[in-house]
Amino acid sequence: MNEWLPLLIPATSLIAALIIFFVDEESRGLRTFVNLTTASLKVLLVVFLLIGVSRGENYRFTLPLFFGFEIVLHADALSLLFVSLSALLWLVTTIYAIGYMDVSHGHDRSRFFGFFSLCVSATTGIALAGNLFTFLVFYELLTITTYPLVTHRGGADAIKAGRIYLIYTLGGGALLLVAIVWLKSIVGAANFVTGGMLIPFVASHQLELTIIFTMLIIGFGVKAALIPLHGWLPVAMVAPAPVSALLHAVAVVKAGAFGIMRIVYDVYGPGVCTELGVRPWLAAAAAATIIYGSMRALRQDDFKRRLAYSTVSQVSYIILGAAIIGPLATVGGLVHLFHQGIMKITMFFVAGNLAEEVHIKKISQMNGLGRRMPITMASFSIAACAMVGIPPMAGFISKWYLGLGAIAAGQGWVVAVLLGSTLLNAAYFLPIVYRVWFKEPDVPFDPPENGRKLEIHLYLLIPPLFTALCVLAAGIFAGMPFSPLAWAKLIALREYGLQ
Repeated sequence: MNEWLPLLIPATSLIAALIIFFVDEESRGLRTFVNLTTASLKVLLVVFLLIGVSRGENYRFTLPLFFGFEIVLHADALSLLFVSLSALLWLVTTIYAIGYMDVSHGHDRSRFFGFFSLCVSATTGIALAGNLFTFLVFYELLTITTYPLVTHRGGADAIKAGRIYLIYTLGGGALLLVAIVWLKSIVGAANFVTGGMLIPFVASHQLELTIIFTMLIIGFGVKAALIPLHGWLPVAMVAPAPVSALLHAVAVVKAGAFGIMRIVYDVYGPGVCTELGVRPWLAAAAAATIIYGSMRALRQDDFKRRLAYSTVSQVSYIILGAAIIGPLATVGGLVHLFHQGIMKITMFFVAGNLAEEVHIKKISQMNGLGRRMPITMASFSIAACAMVGIPPMAGFISKWYLGLGAIAAGQGWVVAVLLGSTLLNAAYFLPIVYRVWFKEPDVPFDPPENGRKLEIHLYLLIPPLFTALCVLAAGIFAGMPFSPLAWAKLIALREYGLQ
């Protein structure tokens, strides 16, 4: 049974996709049943794996292919941090997407939800990949399955955004392929090993391994939106709100950041990264992206574009945690992988609600909006304050451990970057909070349609409220067993051989 469990996680959403593609467009009930049942089943399977891995169980599926390449799916502590985020937010986003497609009178719903499920299947395959080849296979599947979602609305803007997305991501994928084949020619199977697997090869292949590391970081950096590889992300905001939420919080940008973490921790290892001297320039690239993304966010009046540039900045906290090298910084980067997901998905849910209910897409139009949509805007306010790093919310926990890790590693300049970024976060998020709660509306808002008592459809109201409460809980209960922070500490201890 242990051999097949890692395969069941991506297979669950794959089966959902294969069913949904053949569901009649008007069969809303059947499509909803398949979506919610399979998403709930995935959550249960992940909980089972979490319990098993915490007890030392080994879950590994292997399928030999050709020329020594293998598909390997392996559930370890690091993979389960990502796959648990994916499973939880897939369920929540599915609920949101069902309501969103109803309210917006979306078209081609079976196609949309089919590719939506395929996207999640690819993401969970990335999370559970046990070697670089398997990672690349699912990584490219993610590119292919997200393209129809980015272009779902149709029209010139969507097609252009999809084309730009493919140019960036397929280019990054091609570079990854060359790097992985080159690495295999040196070391054989590039399996993920806690603490890295390249120590025996450093002395004789130092220059080659440095070049390969650079190629891998650039390849993964495209989806992680490291500057100057981030250009596709703001353009992709033409996608429907559930897709934007998926891209930013669960799938594409997280896949890139997770790939960099796998390279640093489980292919090269912290010791080899230090020996090769690649850590400082990776940290510099992450720090530059953090500041650049925040400064660009300040200039955006379009709500989703501000959120997009915020993602450019925030995802690089994860990479910065990996680049600093040290248990505390690793904890900060790892826990931010989870925390950024729940914070950012809340914001994109809110952006979708505003666009569909009151037809507002500009920040300058949001005066007094808290009176018309108090629950939606309260959810945003919680997520925004958490992004800034106000204690005791999730974002504060991430920044605290990154700061402690930087000090412990003698990298005081990182603390200055964190402080500068926090001020910029406050500058582009807190004025929105002030605007929606304390400014008078420019014009009276229309009441809810059809005499509805709720501010918006229940399917669109529950997801941002739930994820906002998760943002609070992740900070307040950070010290509890099985919290994201506790799990990040477990991973860090194993990566540095302390457990």
